[in-house]
Amino acid sequence: MVRRPSPRARAAQWVLLAGVVAVAWFLGSIAATNSVRRHGSFGFDFLADPTNFEIPFRLIPWAVGDTYARALLVCVLNTLLASAISIVAATLLGLLVGIMRLSTNWLVRNIALAFIELVRNTPQLVQIIFWYIAVLQTLPGPRQSITLPAGVLLNIRGLYLPSFVANDFGALLWPLALVLVLAIPFMWRVPWRGFPLGVKSLLLLPLAILLFVAGINHTELPALHGFNITGGVQVVPELVALCLGLSIYGAAFIAEIVRAAILSVHKGQREAALSLGLRPLQVLSKITLPQALRVMVPPITSQYLNIIKSSSLGAAVAYPELYEIFAGTAMMQSNREIESIVLLMGVFLSISLIVSAFMNWYNRRVALVGR
Repeated sequence: MVRRPSPRARAAQWVLLAGVVAVAWFLGSIAATNSVRRHGSFGFDFLADPTNFEIPFRLIPWAVGDTYARALLVCVLNTLLASAISIVAATLLGLLVGIMRLSTNWLVRNIALAFIELVRNTPQLVQIIFWYIAVLQTLPGPRQSITLPAGVLLNIRGLYLPSFVANDFGALLWPLALVLVLAIPFMWRVPWRGFPLGVKSLLLLPLAILLFVAGINHTELPALHGFNITGGVQVVPELVALCLGLSIYGAAFIAEIVRAAILSVHKGQREAALSLGLRPLQVLSKITLPQALRVMVPPITSQYLNIIKSSSLGAAVAYPELYEIFAGTAMMQSNREIESIVLLMGVFLSISLIVSAFMNWYNRRVALVGR
């Protein structure tokens, strides 16, 4: 039986909401008044003004003289890129280390334990700076680049990856291929009539690969010309250091979440599966992890949000993310401190709420349905 709130409780909620709005309005009016005294105006119209600074790394075209609004977009995309890479890497590494913590092998188990204790008990900012100064800044120069498989080059200026040059119609095929790949996890849950569960979704993957390959004209490999590397895609060392710091630090916490979630599954499940002849890896992938997933999703969501917010630590290694550029260079040049901080907080709040909403939706999908 669902208990409805009483009229008194509803009235108290409305009074509390009105109080919160009044306090927010009061603080905003004070900030606006002080800003008018200092600068003569308060507002976000400065976003249409031209800038006078360079952004060294960006995913979309940028030139000095573009507006602050475009600078905000460039910084948001840089933040999303670092956060997405770190979340994926932290999830995979955390899953591996968490499983290693439960290994029957003494060496494997204690290597995972040492990794977790070392990473969790040292500051995240120190780890990011360590990767940038002690590791990436000791790499050789462009002329002595380290050649990796598939034509990848590694030097002090970053990681150079091969790039794909699209055909004229490639701009239409590549988004379609991406949509097909993203549709696979959802199609897997759809029971198609006449086919086993998920068979049609597996057919989407070869089709997506075919569309992607069809849109490629040729591949550009990075190569040394003079003192510079031309061709390919450059991954700057600041991005690498930030992603390493965020992903490794987050993986240490995710590993403990994975370990606890696996231990929450009753050992009788594993014993019954082994008695049926399943191998330990099959027991882990088909019995233990699917049940543990229901336990680990909520705490992992908190770790994802921490990774997104910690991307602002990229300012320590001069990675041009949201905090480094828009709360630093852009704020000083525009002389709009309050507006810049409000925009910064609003963007991080929006990203976190979207990720949280998605993870809550996914948690409801995998949760056990009670009766």
